Formats: sequence, C-alpha cells, structure tokens
Amino acid sequence: MYDTTESQELLTRVPEITITFWILKFFTTAMGESTSDALVFHMNPYLAVMLGGIGFVIALGSKLRLRKYTHLSYWLTALMVAIFGTMAADVVHVAMGVPYRVSTTFFALMLAAVFIVWYRSEKTLSIHSVNSTRREIFYWAVVFTTFALGTAAGDLTASTFKLGYFSSGILFGILIAVVGVSYRISLSFSGGKHKTRNAVIAYWTAYILTRPFGASFADWMDKPQSVGGLGLGDLKVTLFLAIPIMFFLWLLVTGRVDRRAKVEAVIDNSDEALEAK
Repeated sequence: MYDTTESQELLTRVPEITITFWILKFFTTAMGESTSDALVFHMNPYLAVMLGGIGFVIALGSKLRLRKYTHLSYWLTALMVAIFGTMAADVVHVAMGVPYRVSTTFFALMLAAVFIVWYRSEKTLSIHSVNSTRREIFYWAVVFTTFALGTAAGDLTASTFKLGYFSSGILFGILIAVVGVSYRISLSFSGGKHKTRNAVIAYWTAYILTRPFGASFADWMDKPQSVGGLGLGDLKVTLFLAIPIMFFLWLLVTGRVDRRAKVEAVIDNSDEALEAK
C-alpha cells in the first residue's frame, strides 16, 4: 500500500494543501503586509527594504539547502516572501510613482511569464511535482510574484477603485469561494476527468487571490480611521497576527493536525502518477 505522513514530506519540498495550509497562508500574508508597513514607516525605508531583502535571501537559501519540506523552514520563507514581496510592490508605487493599474498589470504579466517558463521547462505546474531544486526555485519565483501582484491588486481595489480595505477583503474572499465552488462543480460534471489539471488551476488561482485577501484585512486593521481602517497600528497588528501563526505552527510541528489529509494526499498523488502514465 502507500506510505504514511513522512513519505509525503520526502516526496515534495512544499506542504500538502489542507485547511491548516490555507489558515497559515492567510495569516502569514496579512502579517507580511503589516510587518512591511511597520518596517518602512518606523525606520529609514531604504534600510527597511534592504533588511527585508537580506531576510528573504537568507530564508530562501536555507530552505533550498534543506532539499526537503519542514514546517518551520517553509513558513519562515513564506513569511519573508510576504514581507519582501510587499515591499517590492510598494516601492514600485511609492518610490517610482507607478500607478496601481500599471503595477498590477506589470506583475500579472510577470507572473504569467514565470508560469510559462516553468511549464515549458518541467511540463507541469503541480505542487506535487516540486521535488527538485530547480522546480522549487520556479515555485518560489511564482510565490514571490503572487505577493507583489496581490499587494498591487489589493491597493488597486481599495484605493484606485475606492472600495476601501474591508470591502476589498470581502471581494477577494468571495472570489476565492467562487474558485472553490467552481472546482467542485467541475469535478462533478466531468466525473473526475482532468482532475489534476483543474486542481492545479484552482490552487494557483486561489493562491494568488489569498494575497490581496489577507493584505486587505491587515490594512483594514492597521490603517487610520480617516482612510477607512480601524487605526490599530501596524506594530500591534503584526504582534496580533503572530499569535495564530505560532499556534498553528505548533500544531503542525507536534503533529496534531492534518495527519489524515496528508495520508490521503499520498494516495491521490499516486493515483495522479498512474493517470499520467
């Protein structure tokens, strides 16, 4: 039969997609937004960006050297990507004066280019195939670009389109729900055909949308009331968001969640491999 949880962690260098993954994705995304703001607005912005870049390079380099998935290394890297990706998008708008419409379009085209190069090189965009250094580099290139794109898109809807931070968060939340429902409907009507392809499309679409979803709520909590926020401040919001992140990481490290989901994922992945043959 199939191996247990540990087998899945050896097969890929990224986590399985479970409810805990999406919870941590939301909170690290939100914390990336508030931490970026805290660093940029409470110290020299050029120094803040430099520190963010150094932290990103160190975290990613350490993750790539491990050559396997570990909870702490992956989520530390994801958090640093969230922080530096936010800074990259903000620099384009604030320092260079590029409108959100232009920066959102630019990052969307950049993301499409990374996807195209990844697919042409590896013939797959499935996270279940991220089992080599080259594929993991493609994976993190996509993740970084999604954070830059999501930051610009969230600011586009909140500021340029005048939706405000809270309404923007609701909008992106609805879009994520639509993606999930559409995926389930596609499985029902297709009888499971093209399951892998549809899952890949649904996953990456939801992943992209999660960025502006989390960032919009982080901005809503920390921004002043004069611009539609709660006015809690970026430092308080960052500390607040760190609590659930540490809690769910503790659950993962101690093995208290997602065991069944991971075992089922091993079976699903093996079935996908058989279908590919």
